[in-house]
Amino acid sequence: MSKGRKPRAQEAAIQPPRWELLLLEGRTILELASLLPAAPLLRRAPMGDGHPVLVLPPFFGTDFATRVLRRFLEGRGYEVFGWGLGRNLGPTPEVVQGLAERLTAIRARHGRTVSLIGWSLGGVYARELARSRMVEVRQVITLASPFRDVDAVNVPRFMRVFGNRRPHDRQAEVRARMHLPPPVPTTAIYSRSDGIVAWQSCAETSGKRCENVEVESSHLGIAHHPGALLTIADRLAQAESEWRPFRPPADLRWPIAPRLGP
Repeated sequence: MSKGRKPRAQEAAIQPPRWELLLLEGRTILELASLLPAAPLLRRAPMGDGHPVLVLPPFFGTDFATRVLRRFLEGRGYEVFGWGLGRNLGPTPEVVQGLAERLTAIRARHGRTVSLIGWSLGGVYARELARSRMVEVRQVITLASPFRDVDAVNVPRFMRVFGNRRPHDRQAEVRARMHLPPPVPTTAIYSRSDGIVAWQSCAETSGKRCENVEVESSHLGIAHHPGALLTIADRLAQAESEWRPFRPPADLRWPIAPRLGP
């Protein structure tokens, strides 16, 4: 724990984003459109070494939601996999077992550790997979994932109830520890103008192999935001045993430039 930091039990509760930010979520269309003018920059992203990458969708999303991110990573030379479990309706027993089996199968097929990328709730899954199966995981990258407090969100109550209708039997245990950094290199990408989840809930604690990177993005568009894509490509391109903290490109400017978070 860093000097001067209050124990978690004494910290003020994280509040959901202001409703004004929720109104800005419609900019996801503009963020998707920005991929065209950003294409020359994205082509400068480093090529990878071909290791496998597993991408996990957000709550209520499917593999269709992550298709832009996965296509980008395929173009950088990675073996990219969707989660293959249909719609993400929360951490049901089937999801918990299915993710573990999916990760193990990919590792066995390629004989290499797997990088995990999770968007929103998918990032919470990715962190827990890395915690329970660290020998199979190379690194974790989360996109606007509320791992510090999954309740600090602007999600309709009926959807939260629906998503928790069949929780797995260790959900309370997972909630108690999920704010702790996983035992593998971890990058948390988030946006302070996120209208769905509180950015404070998406920021990692300080550590030797964990970091925060901020982009100016909506929640619904962060998985195809050019700044987030460039950051992901940079992190994945590192040699497995030579992880180093992220350094934002000096030649990029707002609104696509990633920057180091708190």
